[in-house]
Formats: sequence, structure tokens, C-alpha cells
Amino acid sequence: MSEDRARTGWVRLSAEDSVVVLTRDVASGEELRGPDGERWIVNAPLTMGHKLAARAIAPGEAVLKYGFPIGVASAPISAGEHVHTHNLHSAHIRIAGGDGA
Repeated sequence: MSEDRARTGWVRLSAEDSVVVLTRDVASGEELRGPDGERWIVNAPLTMGHKLAARAIAPGEAVLKYGFPIGVASAPISAGEHVHTHNLHSAHIRIAGGDGA
């Protein structure tokens, strides 16, 4: 991993993506800089591979990763917020307790 990737802590897999993927573990309260220079404060400890919103995502909006819709936002998602099953209906699998997508 390049030193820049280690420092930023994330990678955007496609220019169209509305999420970035963590390239290292991050601590709660850690500050990361977004793709457009914005500053995100991570509100929970997260491990490498988890997704953060690269920008605000509205409920019902498709969430893009690899330039492909991976699901639909089930709640408003702020830039820098963790994107996972608590605020995303999957486009691939049915999530227990949810209505899927």
C-alpha cells in the first residue's frame, strides 16, 4: 500500500462511487480527509474494508461502489458516515429483519 493510501485511510474504487472503502482500521474520533478535501470524523471504530459515504446520500438513493449500485440508502447518510446494513438495503442479498432491495 502506498504511503498516501495509508495516510488517507481509504480508496475510491470508481470515480462515480458514492462510498469510499477503508484501507486500514480507524479509531472512533479519528479524522479523515474526504476525496474533495472535506474532513470526516469517524464516530465508531471501523476495520479495513468497511465503507464510508463520500458525500451525503439521500434515503432511496442508489449507493454506488465499483461504479455499480450495491444497494439503496434506507436513511439519510452524511458524508463520512459508516455505510452498512443499518442504513443500506442491499441490492444483492435480503437482510434479516429488513425488507431488502
